[in-house]
Amino acid sequence: MFIVAVVNLKGGCGKTTISTQLAARYAAAGHRSVLGDLDRQQSAIQWVDRRPARLPIIEAMELDTDAMVLPFGEGRMVIDVPAGMKRKALEVVVRGSDALVVPLLPSSFDERGTERFVELISELKPVRKGRRPVAMVANRIRPRSAPARALDTFLAGLEYPAVARLSDAQHYVGAATSGVTLFDLPPTRLRNLREEWAPLLAFLDNLAGLQEQSEVGATG
Repeated sequence: MFIVAVVNLKGGCGKTTISTQLAARYAAAGHRSVLGDLDRQQSAIQWVDRRPARLPIIEAMELDTDAMVLPFGEGRMVIDVPAGMKRKALEVVVRGSDALVVPLLPSSFDERGTERFVELISELKPVRKGRRPVAMVANRIRPRSAPARALDTFLAGLEYPAVARLSDAQHYVGAATSGVTLFDLPPTRLRNLREEWAPLLAFLDNLAGLQEQSEVGATG
C-alpha cells in the first residue's frame, strides 16, 4: 500500500480538498483507494459519505496516531492530516507514510507557518535521511497576482520541490459538497484544472512505482 500524507500544521490551506481529489483519482485509475482521516471533525469521512454510489469506491478509514493501524496489500492510501498536530503525533504520521504532500496558500501567514513546519519535518529522521519525499503544492492560486508571485519566491527558497500550482477554482467548492471530483468527470471537462494536477500525480506515481518494484524484487 502506497501511503501519501497531506499535511501542514497551518490550517485552512486545502488539505482535505487535495486529499479527496487524490483519493478519487486513485479510485478512478482502478486502484484500491483508502482515504484516512486523522481529524476529529472527520471532514474527509463525511465527504466519502456524500459521494455518489455510482462513482468508483473510496474506502474511508478513521485513524488515531495513538494506535496507528494502516491497511496492507496493494493500493493507494491518502491521509488527511489536521492542523496543529503535536510533534509526537506528526512523527507517527511521517513514519507511516511513503510521501508527504504539503499544500500552502499565497499568503504571508501560510508562508510563515509553512516555514516553521518545514523546519520541523526536516528534523525528523525519515525526512532528514531522504526516505520520505516531500512535495510542496501552491494551492488556490490566482495567476499573475502579487500574492502568487510572492509565493513563487518563497517556494524557490525551500529545500523541497514545488511540484504543482492549483488554481483557485469554483469546482473545488462544488466537489466538497457533492463528492464528485475532477477525476470523476469526463477527461474533456475542466481539462485545464486536470493539467495542473499532472506534475503532482507524476511525482507520486513515480514513487509508487519505485515502491512496487522494490517489493517485487524483495519477494522475487
